[in-house]
Amino acid sequence: MIRAGRQHLVRTLADLAAQQGVGIDHYTRLKPYDAPGFPKPINSQGSRTRLYDGEQVDAYLLGKPIPPLPETDDDGDLLDRRECAALIGVAPDSWKTYKNDPVLTAARIEAGGVEHWPRHAVKAFQENRPGNDAPKSGRPKSTGDQVPRDQLPARVAGLLDADPTISAATVTEQLGVHRNTAQDALTRLRADRITDRITDDPALTPAQAAAQLGYPAGQVRRATARAETVLRARRSAPYLAGVATALHRAGWTTTEAVPEVQLPGDDRVVAALVLDGDRAPVPALVWDERYGWRTATSRRHPITKGAVLPSESEGVRYLSGGITPPPGDVVAALTTTDA
Repeated sequence: MIRAGRQHLVRTLADLAAQQGVGIDHYTRLKPYDAPGFPKPINSQGSRTRLYDGEQVDAYLLGKPIPPLPETDDDGDLLDRRECAALIGVAPDSWKTYKNDPVLTAARIEAGGVEHWPRHAVKAFQENRPGNDAPKSGRPKSTGDQVPRDQLPARVAGLLDADPTISAATVTEQLGVHRNTAQDALTRLRADRITDRITDDPALTPAQAAAQLGYPAGQVRRATARAETVLRARRSAPYLAGVATALHRAGWTTTEAVPEVQLPGDDRVVAALVLDGDRAPVPALVWDERYGWRTATSRRHPITKGAVLPSESEGVRYLSGGITPPPGDVVAALTTTDA
């Protein structure tokens, strides 16, 4: 963690390389940070981005004794996602959902390119996080959901952590939301966690991952099916990002935006790329894992509802080249269409 008042001292490997006057690639090949006596990273074990305390590094490089970091917890300490999860007693994967709670979103701080949250904000969130003791208010008849939509995933995640076997009926009773709203939230959360477990252990099947998470087989049929779709979506992400980069380089998008991915019906992956450049040949592109790329006539609603594919007509054209043509071929196909 980053101890209170020491955020300004945080340094990344790139910072350490620049301090030594070498490039980051050269620095990571030499790995001087693995030498005996070099200060330990200050973020949690297993983090992809290593962060160091600048005061400790400077002392090491000068051959001076390395000053110890404060050992007493402070409400101003900055915690990374693993440390936040440990503080409230949940798995690190759960934090992906919890961090979207408005309290935590407002408190988020980026240090060294890594998301952190003040200890006091995490404690405040924990005090209000629903669990087995959540009030059983139910949903009054003829009223809307009692939990705002943006807060629902974190609230349901708290209930799911407290009881992996929780049913949609119980969520409805405790949070005062519609049964369908509760079921959809549970399905999405369970599917995401099943996918995370398979990502960590690719040998698992969705059913095996669900069992490891303590989800009853009779409750997760939709979740395991959606997890398979989420896995395909994650695997397609690098390809879609590559196409987005190619379109940006062609000058057809003002930013190198990440494609908006949707999972219609929980059983297929569809993504949309809005072309907002002044000279873009079409308003938008849609990628469907069943048939590949097509053009769209609407920037606001490029993905049509339902499973029926839109037919080719004025403004709608299916690009040839298979399901995943190289990014350059997508650009070439649009250039030909524009011509």
